[in-house]
Amino acid sequence: MHGAVAAASPSRAPTRLVGEKPLLRFITCGSVDDGKSTLIGRLLYDADLAPDDIIAALESDSKKHGTQGEELDFALLVDGLAAEREQGITIDVAYRYFATDKRKFIVADTPGHEQYTRNMAVGASTAELAILLVDARKGILPQTRRHSVITSMFGVRHVVVAVNKMDLVGYSEETFRKIEADFHAFADHLRFASIHVVPLVAKDGDNLVHPSANMPWHDGPPLLSYLEGVAVEDATRIAPFRMPVQWVNRPNLDFRGFSGFISGGNIQPGDIVRVLPSGRDTRVARIVTFDGDLESAVSGQSATLTLTEEIDISRGDLLCSPVSPAKTGDRLEAKLLWLVREPLVVGKSYLLKLGTKTAPAAVTAVDARIDIETGLPQQLPEGATLAFNEIGGARLSLETVIACDPYGENRETGGFILIDRITNETVAVGMVKAVAASNGRVAPPLTELSYASMEGLPLARESFRPTPTRSLMKALTWLLPASISTFLIVYAFVQSAALAAEITGVEMIAIFALYYLHERFWLRLSFGLGTEDAPDRDDPGL
Repeated sequence: MHGAVAAASPSRAPTRLVGEKPLLRFITCGSVDDGKSTLIGRLLYDADLAPDDIIAALESDSKKHGTQGEELDFALLVDGLAAEREQGITIDVAYRYFATDKRKFIVADTPGHEQYTRNMAVGASTAELAILLVDARKGILPQTRRHSVITSMFGVRHVVVAVNKMDLVGYSEETFRKIEADFHAFADHLRFASIHVVPLVAKDGDNLVHPSANMPWHDGPPLLSYLEGVAVEDATRIAPFRMPVQWVNRPNLDFRGFSGFISGGNIQPGDIVRVLPSGRDTRVARIVTFDGDLESAVSGQSATLTLTEEIDISRGDLLCSPVSPAKTGDRLEAKLLWLVREPLVVGKSYLLKLGTKTAPAAVTAVDARIDIETGLPQQLPEGATLAFNEIGGARLSLETVIACDPYGENRETGGFILIDRITNETVAVGMVKAVAASNGRVAPPLTELSYASMEGLPLARESFRPTPTRSLMKALTWLLPASISTFLIVYAFVQSAALAAEITGVEMIAIFALYYLHERFWLRLSFGLGTEDAPDRDDPGL
């Protein structure tokens, strides 16, 4: 049976070609028992992407733990924990790696049970697309809505709504269209870039790899074909440079490098980088890896940077572009997903971990809570905070200045977790919306070094404040040639040097006084001064 299916399915990609293909990271999510693990297992089986030894193990496991009678239970391809097989539910996040002739894939099969929402959030944090399973008999459930909000919250912009178990509703197009309309109405404000809705039967393989003969009314591509062709943007490659320092690499007295994962942009030896939160600018000397020095490094790579100067940098600092630096501050406005049974306590001290930086922090206020039925924020009752699995907006106060970005600009430098300082349990995940600094806690002023030469722009000119002596000399050098011209013109008309000298003298005094007073007046006004371009040295308004 397996060989017959494979003959008409996408072939497994040759290993030598895997590195040449685009990569898509996606998750499966939705309510419990909607068929997430079965969908992935059947897709791998039908596309001949599961090795033969795994298929043999599946056949054996289906007899012991299967829920499909004599048939193969494809969920067992993904559900590997003993507890998952005993209970028939997904508990942990299961990652599977596979490739077709067109694309590489990393799929995270996430649990649907409300108790394991934190595990689903882990999968969503790195995904570019979400497959949201919906049981055709039940429609859009509260957990379906919660997972939709969480995927949007974590920056997933592409969603496939897989309406599963269509066989149990007689392959009804009317049922499918109602679920499609309900989801579009609910997700209208969730900022998804694309929503693709597909009807399928995961256990039978309908519309997974091949079109379904049972649903001829659906003219869209099967699921795997859509995944192979969907366009997702990789914004981190064109984002400003970011590298949180994970480790100060000091193997001997002659080498000192700073190791970390590049989470945005690119870097080359000679580039200027800014160290935050200290604000010091310096140049990159080398990009060091185990296999030798690199001429450049890009987002998604781990590397060790050496610098041209000896600067005090430690774990938790951020190396970034001085043209578009990260924000620094000790006040955050953020969105939180609360993960534990004990409700959030305003004012309680937690540990905030953002990238490689850990700092004590407290939630000072909870502004709103997301209504799961509508996906919209609602005001909280007096004294209420966030309870288990609730999502809301909050403000946090930190005991130290940190460097970060809004989550919408960079996931790695804008996402954080809160840790209970007593139990060491992760109690919340958060996304930075805005950063501010309290009085007296502002980061030191930034060093005035220019990164413009690498952008092909002119260097910023030095700003200065003119002195009265400079203004006087400018007035005289402008006035003397004009006065000589006046004397010559008057003398030509009156033929009297004395009269021409008197007229010219009066004019010189009047114009000199007016010019000097005019410049002093405008020097005290800020009206019309630009904020981005350097001021012109020769502008008389200086």
